Amino acid sequence: MAHHGNTPAAWTGVLVILVGFVVGGIGLMIGSWPVFWVGVVLAVLGPVVGKVMQKLGLGGEPVEARR
Repeated sequence: MAHHGNTPAAWTGVLVILVGFVVGGIGLMIGSWPVFWVGVVLAVLGPVVGKVMQKLGLGGEPVEARR
């Protein structure tokens, strides 16, 4: 059965990216470059967090295992 990205790893990765975009946007609005760059770093770390969680077994099963 397909999970369509509905896994803890996918949700956490997307949440970290979303927080990064919000923090970066707030940094731009208030004119704070350090806050903006913290948001950029968070947005870049989102996929990394998702991939690490997937490797730890919190993602979907590999395609080969479903057959």
